[in-house]
Amino acid sequence: MTPLPAALGGTDFIAWRLDRDIHAPTWDDGEGSYLAGGRWNSKGVRAVYCSIDPATAILEVAVHKGFDTLDTVPHVLTSAVVTDLAAIHVVNEAAIPNKNWLKPVTPSSGQQKFGDALLAAHKFVLIPSAVSNRSWNLIFLKTNAAGAYGLRGQEAFSLDTRLNPPKP
Repeated sequence: MTPLPAALGGTDFIAWRLDRDIHAPTWDDGEGSYLAGGRWNSKGVRAVYCSIDPATAILEVAVHKGFDTLDTVPHVLTSAVVTDLAAIHVVNEAAIPNKNWLKPVTPSSGQQKFGDALLAAHKFVLIPSAVSNRSWNLIFLKTNAAGAYGLRGQEAFSLDTRLNPPKP
């Protein structure tokens, strides 16, 4: 069960991500973003992308892989606790130089450099999600954030089969 937010009695700040099960042990290595780059990092930067709710973490993966893959390839849902809340830098929409960066489009070089600078300057970056514009992503570099987060748990993920119905 997803823990309650602090305003409703919860106590921890939880970050979530969804990985193929073979990558679950190295969930915080940033290997995928290192190899390909990401919305907020250049290729060669080991950014770890999480969401602050599990539904957004699932959508973030589904938009790239599709529901068929999430239905047929084993995945693991990981939760991590951020133990140093003061280390979270919140990037509000007003602080983003190009509002198109928050749209679900291919990231630009300028966007990736902006993200690289944020990741270099802060342990954690909390930034609006492009997939779900009412949600947030938490991004960090393992080397910068070491000691400020910890693995909470990992569980096998099972996609609701209604999201991948048979094709007519």
